[in-house]
Amino acid sequence: MTELKPYQSQAKNPVLVVLIYLSIFINSIVFFKEPFEFYFGYLVYLFLLPVLMFRYGINRQLFFILGILFITGILNILMGNHTFPLFLKVFTGFSLSYLFYHYVILEFDFDLEKLFTWYLKGSFIVALIGLVQFISFQFGFTPGYDYSWILNKWGVVRGGNFGIRVNSIFGEPTYLASTLSAAFFVSLYNLFRKESFGISKIQSVIIAIVYILSFSGLGQTGVFLALILLAVNFGLVRYIIIAVPAGIILFNFLYNNVNEFKDRYDSTVGLFTGREQFKIGKTHGSSFILYNNYRVALKNFSSNFLFGTGIGSHPVAFKKYSLARDFKIKGFNSNSADANSMLLRLISETGLFGVCIFLFILLKCYVSRDALNDSHHWLISNAILVMILLNLFRQGHYFLNGFPFFVLLYIYNFLSYKHLLPGQEETQVKLHSPELKGE
Repeated sequence: MTELKPYQSQAKNPVLVVLIYLSIFINSIVFFKEPFEFYFGYLVYLFLLPVLMFRYGINRQLFFILGILFITGILNILMGNHTFPLFLKVFTGFSLSYLFYHYVILEFDFDLEKLFTWYLKGSFIVALIGLVQFISFQFGFTPGYDYSWILNKWGVVRGGNFGIRVNSIFGEPTYLASTLSAAFFVSLYNLFRKESFGISKIQSVIIAIVYILSFSGLGQTGVFLALILLAVNFGLVRYIIIAVPAGIILFNFLYNNVNEFKDRYDSTVGLFTGREQFKIGKTHGSSFILYNNYRVALKNFSSNFLFGTGIGSHPVAFKKYSLARDFKIKGFNSNSADANSMLLRLISETGLFGVCIFLFILLKCYVSRDALNDSHHWLISNAILVMILLNLFRQGHYFLNGFPFFVLLYIYNFLSYKHLLPGQEETQVKLHSPELKGE
């Protein structure tokens, strides 16, 4: 049995902190592309994971879930629904990332607020770079807005009302929108309230501005979700007067002024409602890619509904069921690896087992605002929920930009809140129990 000790915040090696958060924010540097893309974050995993694993051992609950995913993957390989190279690549990355970020939380003594605050500060730095990028573009200063001389999986994204869609150090504006979405939620909170959490009001303004300047459809969905969750937590009747008109105004502005947004929205609604059939040159490509992966996921689920065809298997199903498999024009079979949506990928690859586990986590571990409790658990929970929902909607990569870190923060934040009422000290003691560490 591990001795239970009262919680004590400990100063950590700043190099360790920087490496951990670089693994979240830096995914536009690739060291090699074959047989798989080796991102900077993988280097951090390999460097730190053996040390952390030796120090803390194996978490039983996490090992159980990984064990089921491993067994179902192997069985599907034997049945011809999967291939070993695909399974090995995805399962290895999935396992290493969840284990790594679990150990990170242990290493920092379950100081969840500190870990989340560091993420907020990292988001501000990313947003500041994005602001420099936007201003540099307006003045024609190429080194200030084109970072391809530093980042080898990155490019300038043209478009939006000002000629550029800000992506900062991310490969695409969509990645910026998904990764900074939790920080955007906190920024809105800071701007609407007298007190600030984690970052200053000026920093919050910069994050909010850059988030909007990404002109990402996913980012605008994030704005809407953030407004709705803030309204729900502070009283729907009172704040709906602000949230709904703000959402409508933002949508109308984008729909009438950003052609990319309008075309994507019209095509997506048309395809999913059946009002529109795919036509090359007319239907928005991204909308068709999402719809195509939706059809593939449902077809694969209908044949393997319990456990799916194994983690990493969606490309195999895609070859069987894709509407674009006979298209000669390139590009319409994009995102076959990640299904263009984590929810679709979970449906296809893990079936009811994976979908139910994820939905259970979302619902069970959600923390709403409690007027009798002035802790920040609800703020962290709702901020991360925005990020998780956006990833479920349009980001199919299981571990890109440290997504497992935020899922685990979401879970441990709930466990901390669950035992908070008797007293903060008791909460931290329970978080240090052998059961949570998997001992």
